[in-house]
Amino acid sequence: MKNPLVGRQKELDILSKAQSSNRAEMVAVIGRRRVGKTFLIRSFFNNEFDFEITGIQNAPQVEQLKNFKIELEKVGNNVLPIETPKNWFDAFILLIKHLESSGNSRQKVVFFDELPWLATNRSGFLRALSYFWNSWADRQNVIVIICGSAASWMIQKVVNHKGGLHNRITRRIFLKPFNLSETEAFLESKNIFLDRYQILQIYMAMGGIPHYLDAVEEGLSATQNIDQICFSDSGLLNREFSRLYAALFDNSENHITIIRALSTKNQGMTRQELIKNTKFSDGGGLTKVLEELTESGFISKYYPFGKKKRKLIYRLTDEYSLFYLNFMENKTHEEDTVWQKLSQTQTYKTWSGYAFESICLKHIPQIKKALSIAGIYSESASFYQKGEKKMEGAQIDLVIDRNDQVINLFEIKFYNEEFTISKEYADKLRKKMSVFRLVTKTKKQLFYMMITTFGLKKNQHSIGLIVNDLTIDDLFDNQ
Repeated sequence: MKNPLVGRQKELDILSKAQSSNRAEMVAVIGRRRVGKTFLIRSFFNNEFDFEITGIQNAPQVEQLKNFKIELEKVGNNVLPIETPKNWFDAFILLIKHLESSGNSRQKVVFFDELPWLATNRSGFLRALSYFWNSWADRQNVIVIICGSAASWMIQKVVNHKGGLHNRITRRIFLKPFNLSETEAFLESKNIFLDRYQILQIYMAMGGIPHYLDAVEEGLSATQNIDQICFSDSGLLNREFSRLYAALFDNSENHITIIRALSTKNQGMTRQELIKNTKFSDGGGLTKVLEELTESGFISKYYPFGKKKRKLIYRLTDEYSLFYLNFMENKTHEEDTVWQKLSQTQTYKTWSGYAFESICLKHIPQIKKALSIAGIYSESASFYQKGEKKMEGAQIDLVIDRNDQVINLFEIKFYNEEFTISKEYADKLRKKMSVFRLVTKTKKQLFYMMITTFGLKKNQHSIGLIVNDLTIDDLFDNQ
């Protein structure tokens, strides 16, 4: 059974506005591999395109042009076969003739999927697309959809194009992975009803990528699904890592080197730390790799609370990459219940804490709503102070600095039952708060919060210290 379209309301609104406008529209749809870009477009337009072509990975131009000819023959009215165009300029001339032959009253929709594979270096595709738009499409009742998984390429070459496509993009869609609420809805659309702790475990291993989640099977627990999808020889994600980066980036070994380095340090790394760890030179090449990974959603960058811009931190935030490097790469598992055994190890404990923390950082809107501060302007960061002779170090998972003279400090804990604060742990939190106030010199009110899986068990050590505690149910709120 075909999966229904889940969520994506903002993106559907953008497409609806493009469809109902009285001008020509060029819509750029950008998002990482397997995030559902093509499914979104085909679902909205019900697979009814006046012309559609998908680029072929690593294919020479002659094959791309032959593919163009084949797709044009499918939708054209000509009984005789079309001659394969010699170049992209000739191809777009043929496309204009085809679109004009179908009449002028009805809105036409043209869909170019995997554009980076069509517009290879020196192919002339973007110049020809510029000609098509500026000389014909811009004055027609037409929607041109351009779509690509190489997010950085799409932004640099199309959205920020310096040539004939400059400022021609009328609408942009940056398609992100599902959040927890959308993941739950997607699984339920497949008649898979798991409790939220089970869904969270699946999300921690593979993130909110619809294509990955589509492999989850009804009647299996999170542990069984992870075993089957990630560790079995035929599992969808068993060999996905090697394909993932190669499909998106030229010289992808550089991107993987950065990903590997970031996977070794949960607090993230500064640019200088990355240079030291990877032996990259401090130049434009490193900048390009970091930008491409950030724009594609594999890593995130942020400024620690109170630090200057040179202290920008990069963190690995792609769930599957982190999971793969911790548990799958270069590891041989002969048992059928691999994940059940791995989940008893110290590596699992370290990974699960970081993975849960990363997911919380992706759900800041849900956290703010749960605290009834969604309408208050705020900035989110983390806090890290290295220990010194005269002062203890401190790390605070999440800091929300509010415009109403309040700062929320968050401790994030992944636990399989209610979390209990001991006297020792309470003292540790108070020391963290003291270090935070001393280092930042803030005069704002400080409130300590906790985010746990199943909530905080209140006792004499939590009362008066933890102002509010959130659970995974708060993270599943539909924003």
